[in-house]
Amino acid sequence: MNQEYKCGICSEIHNDYPALAYPSPDSYYWLSDDEKIKYNAYLDSDFCKIEYPNQTDRFIRVVLKQKIINSQITLEYGLWVSLSESSYNDYFLNYNNENHQTQYFGWLNNNIPDYNFQESIPTTVVTKLGNERPEIFPHSDFEHPFVSDYYNGITKDEAEKRIHEMLSKLTE
Repeated sequence: MNQEYKCGICSEIHNDYPALAYPSPDSYYWLSDDEKIKYNAYLDSDFCKIEYPNQTDRFIRVVLKQKIINSQITLEYGLWVSLSESSYNDYFLNYNNENHQTQYFGWLNNNIPDYNFQESIPTTVVTKLGNERPEIFPHSDFEHPFVSDYYNGITKDEAEKRIHEMLSKLTE
């Protein structure tokens, strides 16, 4: 089912909501250019690694599908999660394997506007057949407004507000 959406930026009608994509994990985003060099920080479209002196942080790009109340459509996010070394290596080694299906534990590494993230949200990362990006599911027993909204849904007005805010940032 297509959802028509009048873009607040270009004023054109679009048939689907755009995905709200974050270009990097926050841990990478907040590094200065000098720190990116110092910590041998690597980022591409699906993987990120930061090598600190005492630890290495590893991230992958994932999808989260936010339910919209009284609608057949979802608001999709392109987010990043941190993985353990073994999970990251398994995903990396099987990245081009169209038959690879598994689950990993991951920590959300993007702050989404209108939520206070004093700590990261635990997630289950589910890989998919056909090399689609993995989808994440916040742990339902973790008490946080973002987790509650994920499982209970958000309104159409809230979804369109989030889209408008994200698109506005792109034009600043």
